[in-house]
Amino acid sequence: MPSDSAIHSVAGAAGGIVAMAATYPLIFLSTRAAVETRSENKTTYEAIRDIISREGVVGLYDGLSSSLLGIAVTNGVYYYFYERSKAALVSSRTGSKGLSTLESIIAGVVAGSATTIISNPIWVVQTSQAVQTMSSRPSASTEASTSSSIPTVVRKMNSLETVAHLLRTDGIGAFWRGVGPALVLVMNPVLQYTVFEQLKNTLIRRRKVRGVSGVLTDFDFFILGALSKLVATSVTYPYIVVKSRLQAGQEKARRYASAFDGLRTIVEEEGIKGLYKGISSKLLQSVLTAAILFASQRRIYELTKALTGLAKDELPALVCIRMGEVAVWACLTWRCAER
Repeated sequence: MPSDSAIHSVAGAAGGIVAMAATYPLIFLSTRAAVETRSENKTTYEAIRDIISREGVVGLYDGLSSSLLGIAVTNGVYYYFYERSKAALVSSRTGSKGLSTLESIIAGVVAGSATTIISNPIWVVQTSQAVQTMSSRPSASTEASTSSSIPTVVRKMNSLETVAHLLRTDGIGAFWRGVGPALVLVMNPVLQYTVFEQLKNTLIRRRKVRGVSGVLTDFDFFILGALSKLVATSVTYPYIVVKSRLQAGQEKARRYASAFDGLRTIVEEEGIKGLYKGISSKLLQSVLTAAILFASQRRIYELTKALTGLAKDELPALVCIRMGEVAVWACLTWRCAER
């Protein structure tokens, strides 16, 4: 039977794909906004309308394929290393099975560092695809003078073409652009999972004190995932802006001596608000993604673990039952998110 770490890895990858597919347009918009250096104070609605008018609805999904691969690798690696680290820390002592704050941070740093180094090339490709049409956007004056004309069709590169272009123009090193701030951003999942673990442990303790079952529901995981990601993204967002600009290969960003220098340069040239470009769509996307991920990962973990312990003749019935449960949960979750 596969280890718990391997099952968590598979469930995390599958849950990440579900969450990414549901919220990708918001990721696309926040990446565009973070990379954009001109002062266009557009709302999320205006940005969506602008992109659809020039590139169609499919324009909101540029880089989706590499993002799905990226989130599967990222979550799979992260959950595997996090659960292995967590198990090692718990087995090294006696008493409570919950992680302390320090132990959560240690497990998160180990898992986050491994994930960042392995997955950075995928996110460079995704970011490059998400911003590939930005340089070809018409200026405001040109746009006004040609508003009645047919929109220009932009030739977009797929994932393989983007990889070939990066290799041709910048060499193999291009795939690790932005790895410095990305490693700093290991603090994002560290904060997220630390906050999640502590909120979860607190909720379980309080319920036990009141004599209520300590078993958490799907809704509990949804809310705890949302709250923990809200805290993590709010704290680390300026580094997300620097990382996005470096991964996009911007000329200005290439001159950043370090992640800190990037922060300083952005503040000098664009003010404090430059560090928070696209944060509204990023927060909405991050919170929804984390909420869906934590709840779906739990469901998929339970399903996978149950399947691995069954005889072959028992599988069809359980698959039908469990998949029905997942479908109902997903429908209810999506309806809540829409509201």
